[in-house]
Amino acid sequence: MAVISRGFTGRGGEANPELPPGQYLTADFPVLSAGPTPHIATADWQFSIRTDADTLQTWSWDELHALPIENIDTDIHCVTRWSKLGTSWRGVSLDTLFATVETTDAYVMAHSYGGYTTNVPLADLLGGKAWIALEFDGVNLDPEHGGPARLLIPHLYFWKSAKWIRGLEMQSTDEPGFWEQNGYNMYGDPWLEQRYW
Repeated sequence: MAVISRGFTGRGGEANPELPPGQYLTADFPVLSAGPTPHIATADWQFSIRTDADTLQTWSWDELHALPIENIDTDIHCVTRWSKLGTSWRGVSLDTLFATVETTDAYVMAHSYGGYTTNVPLADLLGGKAWIALEFDGVNLDPEHGGPARLLIPHLYFWKSAKWIRGLEMQSTDEPGFWEQNGYNMYGDPWLEQRYW
């Protein structure tokens, strides 16, 4: 069941040549979720990466905050056609987390608290392309926007930036996640308008 909030359904602005095709500019931060919003206490939150060798590396909230935290200024684009330019985030780069992870697999399934999943090629998480985001606009992430932590992959449609992230599982093949099983594109490049199958 989808939960839709203010700003999700309207066309809030004029076309902008800086936007991917079919997108409109919004000043809001619309919310679409595949179910109820989980509320996870930071004392209970944990992030993990499971490899093809079935090894598991985990980070607590405090351990994640002990790693280098970066400022990320980026545009974000939702498959429902809104775009928000110049957003400001803070988070830990996936390059930092994968620095000690050994894997031969090329794909990842992201898992969220609440059961949501989405698939991403590993190459799209590395090279300064993705983060575990902890803050938006200078404050801790609200639960409705994926707090306490969400995946942030701004070069793909925003459904790939899984809210309430709890872990990544390495995979040898590109298996579909929640929205991908329900007709969304397997990759989701906004500049190629890869919205649906």
